[in-house]
Amino acid sequence: MRILVTGGAGFVGSHIVDQLATAAHDIVVVDDLDPAAHDGTPTGLSSSAEYRWADIRDSDALVGALDGVDAVCHQAAKVGLGVDFADVGEYVSRNVGGTATLLRALHDRRFVGRIVLASSMVVYGEGRYRCRRHGLVRPEPRRVADLDAGRFEPPCPRCGGPLESEAVPEDHWLDPRNVYATTKLAQEFLVSSYAREHAGATVTALRYHNVYGPRMPKDTPYAGVASIFRSAYERGQAPQVLEDGGQRRDFVHVVDVARANVVALTGPESPGPFNVCSGTPHTILEMAEALRPSDAPSPEVVGGYRLGVIRHVFASPERAASELHFTAAIGFDEGMTEFATAPLRQSAAPLPGAPRPASR
Repeated sequence: MRILVTGGAGFVGSHIVDQLATAAHDIVVVDDLDPAAHDGTPTGLSSSAEYRWADIRDSDALVGALDGVDAVCHQAAKVGLGVDFADVGEYVSRNVGGTATLLRALHDRRFVGRIVLASSMVVYGEGRYRCRRHGLVRPEPRRVADLDAGRFEPPCPRCGGPLESEAVPEDHWLDPRNVYATTKLAQEFLVSSYAREHAGATVTALRYHNVYGPRMPKDTPYAGVASIFRSAYERGQAPQVLEDGGQRRDFVHVVDVARANVVALTGPESPGPFNVCSGTPHTILEMAEALRPSDAPSPEVVGGYRLGVIRHVFASPERAASELHFTAAIGFDEGMTEFATAPLRQSAAPLPGAPRPASR
C-alpha cells in the first residue's frame, strides 16, 4: 500500500512510519515541523519514507503527495493545552483548517480509501462518573472557587455528593472542555462527513489516551506531562505536580499507539471510534514516582490547577480489543522504566528554510 502520513516526523507519527516501513509499505510523509514543537529536523527518521516538508494547510503542497495513495493516516495537529487561550487561532487553523484542506484535496481526487484519524480522549471532557444516589451523571465544569479551595473532585450535579469515576466507553457523551479538545472533536466530525459523502471511503478515529515514550518532545508548552516530569528530573529538580496528584489517566506507550494505527490502516475495516489505551489507570503522582531516578528528589505536590484540565479520564479497552483486534502490550511499569532513560526528541539539522548561523 501507498500510505500518506501527515505529521509523520512527529512523536507518534514517526513511530507509525517505522512500523509501516518494517511491513514494506510505500510511505509519503507531509510535515511542516512546526517550530512550536520542533527546533530542527528530528533524528531517527525512517530512511524508507519520502518526506515533504510542507504544511497541510497549503493545498498546493498536497498535490504530489496524494498521487497513488491508498490510505491516509492523519496525525498532523497542534496538541496539548498550549500556553493559554491566545493559542486558539493556531489550534483552529492547524487542526480544523488543516484537516479541511486535506479532505478537500482528497475530495478533488475522489479518494475512497481508508482514513485513520488521530483523535484524543479529550473529546470526552470529564470522564465517566457515577453517584450512589443518582447513578450515571454528567458533572458540570469545575468551578474556580472550588479549585481555589482545593476541592478538585467534581461533585454530583444533582445532590452535590461524591462521585466515583469509571472507565469511559466510546459511546459515552462527548463534552470537550478546552480549545484543543474542541478542535479534536471537530476533526472527528469532518472526517465522518467525508466518509458519508464519498461511498467506499472509510474512517477510523483513534482516541489516544496519555501517550508517552521515546521521541517525546521536551521543554515546550505542548509536551506531554510525562516528558515535562522527566525533564525536571534530568535538571535535578522535583517535578511540580498540580492539584493533589490524584488525577487519574490511562498512560499508553507510543509503540502500542503506532501499532493501533497500523492495524486500522491495514487490517479488516473497523470504523470505530476506538479508545487507544492500556486499560489500567494510574494517577499523575504515580506516574511521577514511576519516572523518578533513585537519586532524584521526590515529586512535589504543589496544589494549583489549570482551567480546562479535567480531573479523571481513563478508558475502556474492550471495543478496540473486540472490533479492531488491538490490545496494548506494554505495561505501565515496563514502559515507564524504559521511558525514564529513553531518548527524547533530538534534532539532526536546522528546520528546512531556517537561516544558518554566519560562519566565522
